[in-house]
Amino acid sequence: MPNVKGYITRKTMLYKTGVEYGDYTMNHVLGCAHGCKYPCYAFLQKKRFGSISSYEEWTEPYIVSNTLELLDKEIPRLKQKIKSVHLCFTTDPFMYGYDEIKDISLKAIRKLNDAGIKCTVLTKGLLPIELANFSKMNEYGITLISLNEEYRKKIEPGSAKYVNRLSHLHYLHDSGCKTWVSVEPYPTPNIITQNLDDILKSISFTDKIIFGRTNYSNEITSYTAHKSFYNHEAQKVINFCENQHILYHIKKGTITA
Repeated sequence: MPNVKGYITRKTMLYKTGVEYGDYTMNHVLGCAHGCKYPCYAFLQKKRFGSISSYEEWTEPYIVSNTLELLDKEIPRLKQKIKSVHLCFTTDPFMYGYDEIKDISLKAIRKLNDAGIKCTVLTKGLLPIELANFSKMNEYGITLISLNEEYRKKIEPGSAKYVNRLSHLHYLHDSGCKTWVSVEPYPTPNIITQNLDDILKSISFTDKIIFGRTNYSNEITSYTAHKSFYNHEAQKVINFCENQHILYHIKKGTITA
């Protein structure tokens, strides 16, 4: 198992997010070993503001060592305002192969749950099966933008295999947990030729699907039919979810006139 690069401290942990489907969030790791090349908004943001200097530095994660201490201070002050806490928007709480990150994430979720706070989780790693014994108000999600392993190795080089992500998600679903899938950032056909129907069938067991386009990529804008493509694929998600009685959310900007 790989080790984290090191440790940093922060002054705050819980904050209100501006993401459209989020409430509060926490990011207790700096960087992400998954090294996604969509490009990754979190990487671009952290590089822009000087938190990291290169892609190589980004893929060597640092744990915020005072995470649990910050939660102990902030939970009593904020818990009446918080509807849910998302792990995470600028890193991954279950970074593939990093047991130390997994352990602190589980402790953080437990601490939030003990205070009556719901957690939502999203990962490109493996959801720990231990989560089956956590609060049933939590919601556990994976990112799944393809079923093609060669594409995963190219675009999400440090992440867990798609089939293994699905297996762990299915286990939690079968254990009575609420599950969801983020099909975002979905690629256009000039990047990879694939059938969205196949992906939707593979996640037909889940409770919710979020679908969104790829942003910040010249490959997308150079594909002249990208607007009609995303309109068509988004409608396909809507029809599928309504037929299967699955909740859904289409990210802002995915459907355009």
